[in-house]
Amino acid sequence: MKVKRLSRDLIRLGSRGSKLAIWQAEYVKKELERKASLRVEIVEIRTTGDAVLDAPLAKIGGKGLFVKEIEEALLSGKVDLAVHSIKDVPSDLQDGLDIVSVTKREDPRDAFLSVNYRQLADLPLGARLGTSSLRRQCQILEMRPDLDIVSLRGNIDTRIRKMEEGGYDAIILAAAGIRRLGWEGKIRQYLPLDQFTPAVGQGALGIEARADDKRAVAAAALLDDRETRLAVCAERAMLARLEGGCQVPIAGHAVICGNNLLLSGLVGRPDGVEIVRASRSGAMNAPEKLGRELADELLERGGRKILQELYRQAEA
Repeated sequence: MKVKRLSRDLIRLGSRGSKLAIWQAEYVKKELERKASLRVEIVEIRTTGDAVLDAPLAKIGGKGLFVKEIEEALLSGKVDLAVHSIKDVPSDLQDGLDIVSVTKREDPRDAFLSVNYRQLADLPLGARLGTSSLRRQCQILEMRPDLDIVSLRGNIDTRIRKMEEGGYDAIILAAAGIRRLGWEGKIRQYLPLDQFTPAVGQGALGIEARADDKRAVAAAALLDDRETRLAVCAERAMLARLEGGCQVPIAGHAVICGNNLLLSGLVGRPDGVEIVRASRSGAMNAPEKLGRELADELLERGGRKILQELYRQAEA
C-alpha cells in the first residue's frame, strides 16, 4: 500500500483522546523522537467505544470498539502508527496491519480503589463495587459473592470521580493506567497476581502499523521490549485459541523464568460460581505454542463447556 506523506521525517501517530490514551501517545512520541530522530504528530481519533458509555462492552461489541476507527485511519493513510493498550486489541487484526512493537510493561495488576475501605476484604456485605469487566466481576464474586457488582464505564478520571462522589463503595481498575497518570496515591490495594489474574496484555502498549510500511515499522521496532513482547505473544495466542472477547471472563498473564515462559490463564462464569484455572511453562522462543497449549488445557478442564454456554447466551 502506497500512502502519500507530508514529509519523510514526519510520523503521524493515531490515538484515542482520553487523558490516559494521550499520555500513552505522548510517551511513544517522545521515544520515537529520541530513538528514531523523527518528528511525530499525534492525531486524536474518537472511537465507538469512547462514544457509547451507557452500555456494557459485552453488549455493544466488545473491546474491538476501541481500535476499529484507529485501524481504519491506518489503512487509509491518515496515520502511520497507532498506539493501543494491548488489552484493548482483539486477537485478530485487520488484514494488512500488524502489532510491530510492544513497549516495556507497566504493573500488570488490578487495583482496588475506595474512599472508605482499605482493601477488598473490608467491604461490608452488599457493598456496591464498580467495574466494566466480566473478568474482574468473575474473580471478585468468587472471593466476595455478597457484593453488588455495578457496571462502570468511562475514562479513568470519570470512574474515579463517580466513586469519590459516592456512587460506588469501591472500584477496580488496571494499576498501569493509574500509575501512568501519577495517581498511585488513590490505590488502596494491589490485587495479587496469584489470586487475581489480569487481562491479556494488561500493562503493555502495542504499536500498530501497516505491515508494508517499512519506514514506520522500523521506527516502531526501536521501542520494542523483547521480554514483554514474548509474554504478551503467549497471552494473545491463548486468547485467540479460546476465541475470547469481552462477552466471556478470560484472563491470562505470562512471566519469564530463566529461559522459559510461565503462562497462567483462566476461563470462568460471570457469577464466579465456576472458574477453570491452569498454568504451563514452555520455551521462551515459542510463545505462541505455549499459549495454544494452555488454551487447550483450559478447554479440556471444563472451559469449553463454559464458553459454549456463554456464547449461546450472548447470541440468544
